[in-house]
Amino acid sequence: MLVKRNILLFYRDRANVFFSLLAVIIIIGLYVLFLGDVAEQALRQQLGFDSDKIGVVMAGMTMAGMVAVTSVTSSLGAVGIGISDKERAAKDFYTSPAPRGKITLAYVFGSAAVGFIMTLAALVIVLAYIALSGGAMPGAAGFARMFLASVLSVLCGNAIVFFVSTFVNSQNAFASLSTVVGTLIGFLMGIYIPIGQLPEAVGWVIKCFPMSHAASMFKQALSDGELAALFRNAPPESLEAFRETFGVVFRYGDFVSGFWFSALVLAATTVLFYAASLIAAKARRL
Repeated sequence: MLVKRNILLFYRDRANVFFSLLAVIIIIGLYVLFLGDVAEQALRQQLGFDSDKIGVVMAGMTMAGMVAVTSVTSSLGAVGIGISDKERAAKDFYTSPAPRGKITLAYVFGSAAVGFIMTLAALVIVLAYIALSGGAMPGAAGFARMFLASVLSVLCGNAIVFFVSTFVNSQNAFASLSTVVGTLIGFLMGIYIPIGQLPEAVGWVIKCFPMSHAASMFKQALSDGELAALFRNAPPESLEAFRETFGVVFRYGDFVSGFWFSALVLAATTVLFYAASLIAAKARRL
């Protein structure tokens, strides 16, 4: 009942829903205004020829990052329910028969459920856009990879934002946190500017940010087929260079990340931050 209550409270607050999606709206706006043209021109120069698929590929890459962003920002918006309760109704909850541990878990499960719902909705919109634009739909394996990416992305994003929220005690502080996250998340995932076009130090920050691997997984699941077709007549190293430049995969020295490596990073980060949240909650008696 507490989980259901938290989910309903999130969706009843339309302003909260809107601001949870603000980073996504910004990404779409920037892509329509100039990011799309810049990325398409860069790809045309790299290929040395034009193709109708270039726009579809670049849109799919950007939209894949948008889905990963949604998993973080929507979870963060739902975590705000717990912050509001902490400020206004904590004593009411803590004097009820429900153990504190169950109350805290209700916030975790509620925010994760909201994140999963919003991420799947964003994924459906992206797939519809790709289909209407003439792009190819992923096969059964592609859909399975997208589902796994959605689950891991939501769990990892939720674990991180819930850990951070344990140190936030007021709505004003939470609003400031949401603003910072909404502003930086697109940069930290390498969505606004391709990682290959950034200074090396900044590129390492993006490669070490766990949620960048969520964007990488979505990009691989959504775009690998289209990229293979687009680069069919190009040298193999051209495709690899493109995938590294646009954050489809990450290079760490001689090692290049793949789908399953990114999945492992997300899973490990999820366990780490949920464990840290448990320790922080016990220390602060949440």
